[in-house]
Amino acid sequence: MASVLATSLDVWDLPTEAKVGVTAVAGLLVGLLTWATTGSRSEERNATATGTPWRPPDQWPPVSSHFTGRTESLAELREVFAERRRSRDHAGSASPLVVSVYGRGGVGKSVLIARFGHEIAGSFPDGRLYADLRGEVEAPVGPEEVLIGFLRALGVRLTTDPGGLAELRTLWLTWTKGRRILICLDNAHDGDQVKDLIPAEPGCAVMVTSRQPLFLLNTYDKRLSVFSEAQGVELLARLAGDDRVAADLESAQEIVRMCDHLPLAISICGGRLATRENWTLRRLADRLKDERRRLDQLEIGRRLDKSVRASLQLSYDDCTGLQRRLLRLLSMVSAPDVPGWVAGELLATSEAEGADQLEALIDAQLAECSGIDLSGVMRYRLHDLVKIFARELALSDDDESHRRAAVERVLSGYRRRAEAAAVARWPQDWGRRVRPSGVEPVPAVAVTQAQISAADWLNAERLTLVAAIGQAKSMEMWELAWGLGRAFCSLCHSLRAYWSDWRAVAEILCEAADRMDDPRALGIALLDRSAVAGGQGGHRSAAADAERALEIFTDLGETWWAARAMRAVGMSLFNDGHLDRGQGYLIGAVTAFKGEEDRWWAARTQRNLAELRLAQRRPQEARELLEDALEVFERDRNRYSEAQTLRAYGEVLGATARGLHAAGDVRAASEDFARAGFSLDRAAEMFRLRGELWEEARCLRAAGEVGNPANALRELTYVRRATEMLTALGDSWGVARSELSAGRAHGRLGRTREAQESLLRAVHDFGELGDRWWMARSLRYLGEAHLEAGDRQASLSALRQAQDIYRSLGNQAGMGRTLELLRRAEG
Repeated sequence: MASVLATSLDVWDLPTEAKVGVTAVAGLLVGLLTWATTGSRSEERNATATGTPWRPPDQWPPVSSHFTGRTESLAELREVFAERRRSRDHAGSASPLVVSVYGRGGVGKSVLIARFGHEIAGSFPDGRLYADLRGEVEAPVGPEEVLIGFLRALGVRLTTDPGGLAELRTLWLTWTKGRRILICLDNAHDGDQVKDLIPAEPGCAVMVTSRQPLFLLNTYDKRLSVFSEAQGVELLARLAGDDRVAADLESAQEIVRMCDHLPLAISICGGRLATRENWTLRRLADRLKDERRRLDQLEIGRRLDKSVRASLQLSYDDCTGLQRRLLRLLSMVSAPDVPGWVAGELLATSEAEGADQLEALIDAQLAECSGIDLSGVMRYRLHDLVKIFARELALSDDDESHRRAAVERVLSGYRRRAEAAAVARWPQDWGRRVRPSGVEPVPAVAVTQAQISAADWLNAERLTLVAAIGQAKSMEMWELAWGLGRAFCSLCHSLRAYWSDWRAVAEILCEAADRMDDPRALGIALLDRSAVAGGQGGHRSAAADAERALEIFTDLGETWWAARAMRAVGMSLFNDGHLDRGQGYLIGAVTAFKGEEDRWWAARTQRNLAELRLAQRRPQEARELLEDALEVFERDRNRYSEAQTLRAYGEVLGATARGLHAAGDVRAASEDFARAGFSLDRAAEMFRLRGELWEEARCLRAAGEVGNPANALRELTYVRRATEMLTALGDSWGVARSELSAGRAHGRLGRTREAQESLLRAVHDFGELGDRWWMARSLRYLGEAHLEAGDRQASLSALRQAQDIYRSLGNQAGMGRTLELLRRAEG
């Protein structure tokens, strides 16, 4: 009646005096209603109408018997409530504490709240109220129904119709005033379902669970994450038995991982094991490995607490059609995580619109942010079980051509970005570049920044790129596989990083070129495979690929690419110890690049030729070649290539200084030692400022090989630092090379035993890598170390092995040096 009178003021046009009268009557009715339904506080506290003593309501759900983990979450909640008590005691508070715990379905929100509610029950003497708002179903519980239940639990006699939501809330505020009640609102759908259920009394506290954040005022929000592996194993053990889990911990950990660390899924697995004593953990783990049946294994009923699929279905049903489509298509992308632009490509819409839909999936707890990558971009991923669930729907609901088109858009987007990064990082790898006369080069700072950004992009996207290339192969999108693979190989080559991934992708690159029946693409792919094979010590296979590429480009009339292949053949022969054969190809490549007017590649190949001349003990020729190359790079402001050339220049100066020192010219040797150290320090610093770890490590290793008697201990330190860096980068050949450097550094310090141990490791490692030339060099230095220690027999054994390898390679310089040592050992 009061509601009708109040509404009449808006419906009828009444005189002012009449409106005042109606308002007074409505107020009187509300007062009478409150009096009729409440009675006195003393009556409510002491007895009911039947004379039974009144007790505070306690509707709190029981604690799960297998409650596990959540130590940090419980401690966090304790601190929140303790801080609330401290603030209330000191300054007072005008509103109740509201704690919102949200997270994906099955993560254990309700279980956590039940456990914590029992812990703090003593702080709320006026009762604990609980309501399941059923926000996950189509018809969630309305706030009016909840308020009626709460008021009745508090002893309110609702003998007449209490009216609508406004009147019920008035009664709620009245009956909670001055009381300390703990209220749980479980499974809320949104903030509108909750806001009218929050009392005004600061002594009360409200705990809300939901699948998505509710954005309520005065709220402490807590996102509950899945279990750690240890917590998951503990839960499994509580359900299946400690002894069974302890007997096969590896399978238990595997089960937890395949359950996506989700407590609901782990509980279902534990329940299955508990009721099947004849099952081993390995048997269950094997069943879960089949992704097509995994959700079937994680279901023991259609109830939400018995089925992962049913739990996910509720979250899925709550999404819009566009969000559901995005979820299904995301499951078709094999990458571990993706940046936001991928959503736009999948939906064939703008990047901003796709990102908005992706954020909506995060709010629905179906996707999550996996963090900000090294390039400063936010990345997103689907939970593992969500991905399996969404893939099931995609395969059944979406047309195969639509799925393929969506994936193709994403892979094309990655190809564009990968090629842009690769060109920015190493433009010379993508074609002949001739700068017109009179045009100034791009400022070095801008070039450097672009190269660093490209490196950051690869570091952020590496795993996703490898997955994308693999998916393009599996879907037989060969042009995309080749384009993505080519960009990836170029980036890895420029960084000298991610060797195993680089090699695997190079193989796919060659396969894609074959499938495309494109000779030019195959020639480029062979050069990329040659580069990674040579970098890991496989010089023979590197030379074979490079020679085949040279033949292809020569037949096609691709003169620039033929020059690239010619250089690659020369470097492979050089690195395999065939110096005389290798120099012919390098000289031919220098001539070819000059004919193409490509100064950068001509200068780079001259640097390679200089390194070969140094190995031939012709340091003066090497020095002249490097000085010419350095002039080109300095004029073009190519700081990266300048630093590489400074490193080689430092090595030549060190070799010259060692020769002068051996000849007794100590003063001249001292000057060249100092110049070598300065050149190498400058190169290392240039690379350090750019974040080029592999190149910095090479400079440090070279600094450790200068051979300055006055700097021997510091040189050993340089080598050790280089070894650590190359080990972290996964460069097995570089580590072997550093062992050789360490052996020589120990020898200069008179540490014979340490020198021999390092050199033996180098011999073994180069033998494992199949690098015979460097194995021979290591044996030669080992023989020299034995000779210095007075062990002629050991020296002869090592030197004869080295001589045999040098002879098989036709390496005259190596044979000559080894012969000198053999004469000393035999004499």
